[in-house]
Amino acid sequence: MAGHSKWANIQHRKKAQDNKRGKVFTKIIREITVAVKLAGPDMSSNSRLRLAMTKANKNSVPKDTIERAIKKGSGQSDSSFEEITYEGYGPKGIAVIIECLTDNKNRTVSEVRHALTKYNGSLGTKGSVSHLFKKVGILTVIDTTEDDLINLIDDVEILDYEQNGNDCIINTEPTNLFTVKTFFESKSIKTKDEELILEPTTMCDIGESDLEQVEMFTDNLEDLDDVQNIYTNINII
Repeated sequence: MAGHSKWANIQHRKKAQDNKRGKVFTKIIREITVAVKLAGPDMSSNSRLRLAMTKANKNSVPKDTIERAIKKGSGQSDSSFEEITYEGYGPKGIAVIIECLTDNKNRTVSEVRHALTKYNGSLGTKGSVSHLFKKVGILTVIDTTEDDLINLIDDVEILDYEQNGNDCIINTEPTNLFTVKTFFESKSIKTKDEELILEPTTMCDIGESDLEQVEMFTDNLEDLDDVQNIYTNINII
């Protein structure tokens, strides 16, 4: 990847959301509400809620705010959100998948389309770019070197790993994410930042000269209240 690790590219794709703290609470609350609505409030049987609660705790969402979101998802509120995923293209031909939670589909598609066309992108049809991505679980194993990991790798099912400073970044099958997390914690190895992502299987090379435009594009999408997650296939070269 011409000087940029796989994790560097993942970090870039995550940067916009992590930096928009003013909107993070709203996005997390919506995710908790939908997770409860789909599979109930029991985290032991609702992995999506577990992931949402991890994000809530990481971002210090107040306990009473979380409780209201759970009540809303349990049907104790008239408001409701539905999931919509849009596919399309951004500047320099990058593929983009935009996951939304909305209570007004017409508003959301209009805002997403405008954000795409503003940067010479376009909204695609269902399946137009999703075949360029695969869903994986990802988590960080803290204070663990590659050598440490090799000694454990035969006892746990993972897809890939990469050293990142003093930590290791682990990729798993989506259904194995919490099994892998539990395995490391049973060895007294701490983990953090577990989540499910869409990882690109076909990359689009972006040079430093075009990176600012791409970042403005993703930032503009991230500013939309209904947008939960953005995935692109950029490879920084």
